[in-house]
Amino acid sequence: MSRPRLKFATIFLTTLTLFFIHGTLFAQDTSLVNLLTQQLGVTETQAKGGAGSIFNFAKEKLSPQEFSQVSNTVPEMNGLLDAAPKKETSMGGMLGGATSMFGGGGSSLEGLASLASSFSQLGLSPDMVNQFVPVILNYVKSNGGETVSNLLAAVFQ
Repeated sequence: MSRPRLKFATIFLTTLTLFFIHGTLFAQDTSLVNLLTQQLGVTETQAKGGAGSIFNFAKEKLSPQEFSQVSNTVPEMNGLLDAAPKKETSMGGMLGGATSMFGGGGSSLEGLASLASSFSQLGLSPDMVNQFVPVILNYVKSNGGETVSNLLAAVFQ
């Protein structure tokens, strides 16, 4: 091989390698957990647990088919669901009983109380739910489109 061709091949392979390395790094930087930590200033554990709690809430409200559509847009979904704090049953039971006394089903109120409890267990203010949701909705929209994002958004209306 002549020197100019060898030089070109070396430069080409180096450029190609850097492109793939940069592409891999960029893909890692755009994970949902990284977006949450960067945009909200939370720890990785809080980002995973908070997102997992929100997705668990959505999973309870959506049909299995709908949740599958949402889940397909988040590659790390199983890990997020596993990272969510376990529900505290005493508060939910009391809340469910209280809402039943007033004639309401209470499931939405119980779900929101459960989210607040999960965020508290992560060392986050319950108000942080309102900051997590838009980031998650934007992520789902960018990965799965507006229809899937709207499915998830309907859970919080």
